[in-house]
Amino acid sequence: MRQLIYRSSFLLFWICCIGHTAFAQHIVRGKVVDATSKQPLAGVTVSELSTDNRTVSATTTDIEGNYALAVTTALNRLNFSFISYNAQVVRINSRNQIDMQLSTSDSQIEEVVVTGTGGVQPNTGLLNISARDLTTATATINASVLQEMQSSSIDEALQGRLPGVDIAANSGDPGSGMSIRIRGTSSLSGSAEPLIVVDGMPYETEIPGDFNFGAADEDAYAQLLNVAPADIETISVLKDAAATAMWGARGSNGVLLITTKRGTMSKPRMGYSFRGALSSVPSAIPLLSGDQYSSLIPEMYMNRTGLPLNTLASKEFQYDPGDVYYYHNYSQNTDWINAINQTGLSNDHTFSIQGGGEKARYYSSVSYLGQRGVTVGTGLSRIAARLNLDYDISERIKFRTDIAYTHTVTDRNYVNSRDNQDNIRGAAYVKMPNMSLWEYDPYGNIMPVYFSPDRNIQGVYPGTYSPAAMAEYAYNKHMGERITPTFNLRYELIRGILFSDLSVMFDMNNTRVNNFLPQLATGRPYTETVVNRAGESDRDDFRMQTKANLIYTPNLGDKMKHDLQMLFSWQTDDFRGLSYESMISNTASTLLTDPSNPGRTQNNELALRGGEGQSRSIGGVFSTQYKFLDRYIVNVGIRGDGNSKFGANYRYGYFPSISTRWRVSGERFMENLPFIDELSFRASYGHSGKAPRYDYLFYSNINSYDQTYLGEAGTVPANMAYRNLKFERVKGANVGLNLEMWKRRFRLDMEFYRNRTTDMLFDDLGVPNTSGFESIWLNYGVMDNQGWELNLHATPYRSKNLMVDFAFNIARNLNVVREVPEFFVNESGTGTVNGDYKRYLRINNPIGSFYGYRYEGVYSTLEETIAKDANGQAIYGPDGEPVYMRFNYPYTDYVFQPGDAKYADINNDGSIDERDIVYLGNSNPKFTGGFGPSITIKNSLRINLFFNFRLGYEAINDALMHTTKMTNYDNQSTAVLRRWRKEGDVTDMPRALMGMGYNWLGSDRYVQDASFLRFRSATVSYTFNRGSMIDRIGMSNLRLYVTGENFYTWTRYLGQDPEVNMEKGIFGVARDNSRTPPTMRFTFGLSTSF
Repeated sequence: MRQLIYRSSFLLFWICCIGHTAFAQHIVRGKVVDATSKQPLAGVTVSELSTDNRTVSATTTDIEGNYALAVTTALNRLNFSFISYNAQVVRINSRNQIDMQLSTSDSQIEEVVVTGTGGVQPNTGLLNISARDLTTATATINASVLQEMQSSSIDEALQGRLPGVDIAANSGDPGSGMSIRIRGTSSLSGSAEPLIVVDGMPYETEIPGDFNFGAADEDAYAQLLNVAPADIETISVLKDAAATAMWGARGSNGVLLITTKRGTMSKPRMGYSFRGALSSVPSAIPLLSGDQYSSLIPEMYMNRTGLPLNTLASKEFQYDPGDVYYYHNYSQNTDWINAINQTGLSNDHTFSIQGGGEKARYYSSVSYLGQRGVTVGTGLSRIAARLNLDYDISERIKFRTDIAYTHTVTDRNYVNSRDNQDNIRGAAYVKMPNMSLWEYDPYGNIMPVYFSPDRNIQGVYPGTYSPAAMAEYAYNKHMGERITPTFNLRYELIRGILFSDLSVMFDMNNTRVNNFLPQLATGRPYTETVVNRAGESDRDDFRMQTKANLIYTPNLGDKMKHDLQMLFSWQTDDFRGLSYESMISNTASTLLTDPSNPGRTQNNELALRGGEGQSRSIGGVFSTQYKFLDRYIVNVGIRGDGNSKFGANYRYGYFPSISTRWRVSGERFMENLPFIDELSFRASYGHSGKAPRYDYLFYSNINSYDQTYLGEAGTVPANMAYRNLKFERVKGANVGLNLEMWKRRFRLDMEFYRNRTTDMLFDDLGVPNTSGFESIWLNYGVMDNQGWELNLHATPYRSKNLMVDFAFNIARNLNVVREVPEFFVNESGTGTVNGDYKRYLRINNPIGSFYGYRYEGVYSTLEETIAKDANGQAIYGPDGEPVYMRFNYPYTDYVFQPGDAKYADINNDGSIDERDIVYLGNSNPKFTGGFGPSITIKNSLRINLFFNFRLGYEAINDALMHTTKMTNYDNQSTAVLRRWRKEGDVTDMPRALMGMGYNWLGSDRYVQDASFLRFRSATVSYTFNRGSMIDRIGMSNLRLYVTGENFYTWTRYLGQDPEVNMEKGIFGVARDNSRTPPTMRFTFGLSTSF
């Protein structure tokens, strides 16, 4: 497969370099204005028509109504067309200047922009429906808006732009990707990410269930969607069930449609764009210095034992100049966060060529993205190439091919779940600050080596290590190669009436992970298994998809009265995947980083595992749309899916849909309201589904076992045979409004929806252990998502030299669990351990909910620790002595002391235990959206500002928890300087207490409102148009811009950054575990064509 990838990419490169012979041309210029107001019209399509009415070339007018078009012959004609205006066709003759005045169309039957799609027709790969006739909830961003989004990834560019699409960063490290939710989380099983469709073909991004790399985590594979932003023409989102029903079992989480650029009938146009950026990490949580830390630790000991710290046993705090090793290596004020920070760098280059003639049109591009992350040891490099070719074999037969190739290398910090590691930034927050960054020799001189001791008072690896050494020496490299050739043949069986369309897509994807943990990173002896540990995992996937469409568009006479389209589509999907993982430790040298090198034979780290999976699905789609009088539109469809992941009993599922649109603005009674350009109401209802990630659940699978019995290898049953599992189903209803007024200078879209998920796939239903299994799969449960969306766009001012636009969108989603299985283990966590939160899947509560204690501050005196009854009166025992507050009596029976954390005794029984645990909040934002103005001056200078927000959700601030707990040798934040120290102190910060107490139980002390408003981006650009100085250097246009991102965030959240997404899984919540936050970035860029 690799040879195929390399050969294909080599071929693609040479195709990109093909030149085309230019033909004799001359330039026609002119200006287009409104016939009544004489105001210039921007966006008018000016096209050259040949004598047989074929379009030879085309362009559009700028903001001042000017155009310039290279025409082939004076015998042809120019066609001027614009939305809501009457088209005009004139002969060119020998003129070089042709000005035009367009009059508005009285009948209002020209192509009208549908507000929900921004006037752009989404390429769904199914029916060819114009944007103004869509009956479903769809939102689109076109190329002109995408040009203002100076981001290196698609998901990052879309943050806050589309109503109902909630996008949150997994991390600020390069390549970590985003979490995308369309109208909330609709499933508790597997991925909740939307289906990606590129140029009409599904683009698989979900990780299969047998993907079981021990050294990997899921967000490392967020770059599976590798479409270069510069190649994108439009992005559309299908949100309601009637739209997603056409994608059946793959569309339950919503559908993201991406249309890439294609060739045009013009001479070859070469384009180049560059983007360079500097980025920095936001300010970290302020931490104690080495001196402050050194006074905190003895106080912890004193509060526990009443005795001073024994510095003979804890030499890290002895500070004896006579002990050179400890004195120099443990008497510093090290800023560990700063030690792993660096300035991020990014450069992005894209070269493209576009053009063609009547028969063949082409678009080809090659791009390179290189990024250095703000954390030492992180980075990304990506090479992407694309060729889109359209060839008209005849007037009735058309051929199209799209070939895309990406090669991605992502450098990540070493993280290993075997060692219970979280992330390097989290380790840096709690690393003892009096420890030296660099090692000192016996004479007190600094050596150019990171100080990585075998052990110290914080423990040994993996409990502690030097974050700087780990970031510098250990590595975790993720490499991906993907090639996706697509071929399409379209045949017009009956001219203008019956079409056949056949598409075949191949998707070859290889993902490899290499990681290595050298001795320099851990400081441990060479005899231990955490030294020179090498791991490699590899996955090769091959997918073939086919789609055969038959489209019928009968001639029913006047299309303004009757218009009918019918489609039947037959689709297949064949997937095969092969994976392996190998690991070894104690290689002979830090230079031997491959697991194929020799290591210790008797080693519990030695591993060699593999897996293979395959699945097939088929789908049939019938869809028809009928339009009457250009005002009444109805669309009816049904999809049938067959999937090999199910047993024979429920292998097939059916997903119907119906949607309607009433264009009220076309009614006669609206003639007296001429300021309304478009008013439409929509309603839809439909079903979509979801299949499990695992391939062979209807078999009783057997897995190998890593232990032996009597010297023989063993196997164990992996699961029961689930022959009655069926599709999880989402049923959704949607009503919508589209309104445009004042010559389309005001646009309003509103949506109201309700989605219900039934037959939810649960994979953790508890069963008796006598069955041989702990849990089983089952279809059961109901979950609702309902809400509304609003999208507003206005142009309050527009003149010849100035145009001001403003965009605003907001969405509200409410998630509620309605039913769960009776024997489902619906809770996680105990709530009786420090740092732990109870999590339930409770009826009538949302997913992502967490439960814990109410934090009421600190017991200032001994008297305050006396238990109170419901009336606030002190409780006394039978002996007349006061009853003091206890924790988890009679199991733990810890008696609270002055300086301890105070929690609400909900049932007033004198004991803080599970019966005092209450609902604290959930991780689902109530409101999401964005807004911002855009100002254009003289069609050259453009200023674009954008803000995005997530409001009304809570996150567990783990970073705050672990930097204020004061119970071990971890460093703490400066907030602990206000801690309780003596009886009578009034503060909100408990005392320092080494290794005991319950001062950091899971409570609302660490549950914080993570709502935020972020100044997302500001872009200032200047465009040099034709006729300026750029003509002298052979350019047709030149655009320069400067962009700043993540300038400022308004929030009450106390962590690094409030943008925290939910963990995956049924009990997933938003936990801020100190991962790299989104970075502040400054970008300079240019784009040109010639």
